[in-house]
Amino acid sequence: MKLCLDRHSNTPIVQQLVDGIREWIERHGIAGGQRLPSIRRLSAAHGISRNTVIEAYEQLVAHGWIRSKPGSGFFVAAGATRGLSKAGVKTADLEDVTGEMWKLFRADKGDLKLGCGWLPGHWRESDDLTQAIRQVARQGDASLFDYGTPMGTPELRSLLQERLRRLGLEAPARQILLTAGGSHALDLIVRLMLEPGDVVFVESPGYYNLFGLLHLQRITVIGIPRLAGGPDTEHLEALLRRYRPKLFFTNSVFHNPTGTTLTPTVAHRVLQLAERHGFRIVEDDIYADFQHDPTIRLAALDGLERVIYLGSFSKSLSCSLRVGFIAAAPALVKRLVDVKMLTSISASRFSEQVVATMLRNGSFRKLTERLRIKLGDQMAATRHLLGEAGWEVFAEPAGGMFLWARHPRIESSTRLVQGAQRAGISLSPGHAFHPQGTDSPWIRLNVAYARDPRATRFLGNPLD
Repeated sequence: MKLCLDRHSNTPIVQQLVDGIREWIERHGIAGGQRLPSIRRLSAAHGISRNTVIEAYEQLVAHGWIRSKPGSGFFVAAGATRGLSKAGVKTADLEDVTGEMWKLFRADKGDLKLGCGWLPGHWRESDDLTQAIRQVARQGDASLFDYGTPMGTPELRSLLQERLRRLGLEAPARQILLTAGGSHALDLIVRLMLEPGDVVFVESPGYYNLFGLLHLQRITVIGIPRLAGGPDTEHLEALLRRYRPKLFFTNSVFHNPTGTTLTPTVAHRVLQLAERHGFRIVEDDIYADFQHDPTIRLAALDGLERVIYLGSFSKSLSCSLRVGFIAAAPALVKRLVDVKMLTSISASRFSEQVVATMLRNGSFRKLTERLRIKLGDQMAATRHLLGEAGWEVFAEPAGGMFLWARHPRIESSTRLVQGAQRAGISLSPGHAFHPQGTDSPWIRLNVAYARDPRATRFLGNPLD
């Protein structure tokens, strides 16, 4: 058993040992019943105390990864890797597509998450949210204990109609389905519309959580290069001569991770190709709240005939509330509701009512206005810092929280990730954002974290 323990890391050796053994079991698909190294042997092999090994083993026993047999030692628990070997998907494959997500969540509490996809905790404003929570809680037991309706809270769906109208999209309430966040929306769409072996197109670079979901369902994933104005339509057209995708997943606004926004010319061309070749488009617009002035949306041009539009409140309001939505053609919404009922019955009625309260009283609008100003300031400051340090930025973002950048003297972003880790900073390598895992010098930076002294030191001299 080869484990990498870093005595200079902020992560305690015990936790490194726990994580290392767990990852070793996952990566190699170790069968239940296999004996682990003895306490004495593991202690000697890594130059650590026996008490450290004992504590790590006990934690693994408590979480069900290993079993203790008095007088015999410690053994891998039966079924420890069962959840990662479902339906013929290789354990290593799932680890490849989820590993970067786990790293962000497993990072030391003190680490700076410069590569994450959410706002810092100290940016969150709790007063209006707390007031809305109290108001909903006073409405009676039904708000606290009852299931929501399968379609979602009627008031919130009604309020979303006006929200979408400002984007040029007319969608009656019967065409809006509430979900438990954007990821839940994607899951419902994939479950309903795709079968193992189907082909889908995604943007490259793109959203690695989506890649993981598609791999889990054994979908064939083809990457379409993302340019400054949107997907490369020439490349898209060329691939359509070879493949017949069922869906194309794209971001119109503040693309993850490049931060770029779709141009009208590209939008019209994508819709033309979709109509000609018979595929649907999933327009993921979860960063819409960070946009000052609305730009073109595929769903608005299409009228929800061929485009499925989804949004979320998790990025702007709260990751914990988990409220999102899908807008689509009526017949498709009906089928999506059936899948939602079968898999989760409903989403959180309480969370939906909290969001509706904040939309109704105007506090959500004021909150997002303040966030846009802060993000704009952060974006400008980060662009200046990167320019001074010689970084190249993929394209000038129109807003949002991401910059896609590379340093000309660093060929692989994996090296950047390793250097950042030594500085107490969490980043995800560029290859995680490509569906085929292609090595890349580019890296996603979340500008909301970039004024932290650790970030300014690292970005100012990443080769140190």
